[in-house]
Amino acid sequence: MRPFVIAAALLFSLKLVGQQATPVQPTMAITFDDLPVHGALPPGETRLQIAQSILSTLKINQMPPVYGFVNARRLMPADPAHAATNRENIRPTDPDYAFLTAWRAAGQPLGNHTANHPSLDESTAAEFEQNILDDEPTLAALMGNEDWHWFRFPYLQEGDTLAKHREVRDWLVAHHYRTAQVTMDFEDYLWNAPYARCVANHDEASINYLHTSYLAAAGQYMSLFRLLSYEAYGREIPYVLLLHVGAFEAVMLPDLLKLYRHAGMKFVTLQDAEADPAYAHDVDLGMKGGGGLLELMAYKEKIPFPPNSKPYKQLEDICPVAVGK
Repeated sequence: MRPFVIAAALLFSLKLVGQQATPVQPTMAITFDDLPVHGALPPGETRLQIAQSILSTLKINQMPPVYGFVNARRLMPADPAHAATNRENIRPTDPDYAFLTAWRAAGQPLGNHTANHPSLDESTAAEFEQNILDDEPTLAALMGNEDWHWFRFPYLQEGDTLAKHREVRDWLVAHHYRTAQVTMDFEDYLWNAPYARCVANHDEASINYLHTSYLAAAGQYMSLFRLLSYEAYGREIPYVLLLHVGAFEAVMLPDLLKLYRHAGMKFVTLQDAEADPAYAHDVDLGMKGGGGLLELMAYKEKIPFPPNSKPYKQLEDICPVAVGK
């Protein structure tokens, strides 16, 4: 373990002992972004296979329902201007639609992640709101009478100005959406492109490194966000984990769930997690770049963010693509 990982874990342990004589079991909701398409594919693998792998792991682990947040851009008609009002424009023959139908057939719910995954920082409020509407026909067609009015901000960006943030927040409330906040995140998507390259290179040693470094990052950031929860709220709030539907997430999900269970986490639904009063509070910030709820609270309350690191350079350099390929 690196020193900063040990330090974060130690600080969290001391905080836990100091705050509660009888610790309450922490809880976590798992969520996935960017359905049905995220990240590079290893040779010979399909999006449907990724869906089937993730769904199988969820079933084997007897997980509660897990929301997948949809970008319907690959399913949109050539003229998206009419997509918000015409369900018939959805293209169910698109190969990526099979991912979504498999997700629903397994009983897993879907939520709105905008049609095209735009940055709110780089969009007007009106453009962003239209992008949310453009995602709705797919959700309505697949979810029927079930609740799909959960919204996840792309890049966790809630607006670079306070005026834009408030305008979009008010629009979401008026359209009966709840924001699916994130309180646990370790940028899991960083491992997907390296994994695709390493599979193509048949580099098992590097794939083993990806496995080890992925779990190390997950463990480090679990301790970090649990510490931030105590700093910001004086207790452990229920956590909402952000994952993505990439090829390496599908591979790593069994071990990732074991890691969280070993730490004492109990898995709950998104609705159960965000029923906690902490999630009813809008931090009310205009902040370029955005962040999860605990990150925004730390920024607003001037809580120092614990030391942390990820192997960005190692992941960028591992398994280079051969020249000419």
